This record gives sequence, C-alpha cells and structure tokens, in this order.
Amino acid sequence: MIRILMIEDDEVTNFIAKTNLERFGYKNISIALNGQLGLDYLKTNISPDIILLDINMPVLDGWDFLDKSKELNLAPETPVVITTSSFRTDDKLKADSYPNIIEYMEKPINFQYLNTILAKVKLKSYDI
Repeated sequence: MIRILMIEDDEVTNFIAKTNLERFGYKNISIALNGQLGLDYLKTNISPDIILLDINMPVLDGWDFLDKSKELNLAPETPVVITTSSFRTDDKLKADSYPNIIEYMEKPINFQYLNTILAKVKLKSYDI
C-alpha cells in the first residue's frame, strides 16, 4: 500500500484531499500542518512513497522543508508533488531546481490527474 505524506496547512484542503484520495483507494495518508511537522514526521516514521507539499505555510514553508530534509538526509529519494495556490513563475522555475519534484500542481488539485501520478509512483515508473 502506498504511503502518502501531505504537508499542507489548510484544514479544508486536507479534508478534501484525504476524502478524494480515499475515494481512489489510498488509505495510508498522513498529514502534517507545516514543514516543521513534516520534518518531525520523517524523523520518526518510515519514509513515505510520495510527499504532497504546499509551498506557503507558517513555521516552515515548502521550500525550507525541501532544503532541511535534504540537509538532514530525510527521504532523499522520495518523489514530491508541489500542490500550491501560487501562480508565480519563479516558484515554478524554483521547483525545476529540485530533482525529486516530479510535478507542480496549482490548486484546486485535479484528483484524477493526481491519481495517475500516484499510480506511477506505486509502480515506481516515475523519473527523478
């Protein structure tokens, strides 16, 4: 069963995402409300198969989470899907500089498309 870590500060987005992911059969979904809690999760749990990561969050944002997780060697091979409300071109360009980011999705999340990505992750047919 695929393990999903969703790092997102918005409770409504978390509820909608979890409900939709469960509808597609994904049951092993963990949620961290900011990047620091995401790091704490990685320090104390088996690495997830994929991380769904928001950029703009309090405490520790998505970019800082990526930098710190790399610095601490936490889940270095884990693919990341950016899920964000940011439409800034420089965020998209910055995402391209992280080799483990496999997709940049603007909200609202297209769960049909996300399911396709998760199926590839499950089959390990993504390219990092």
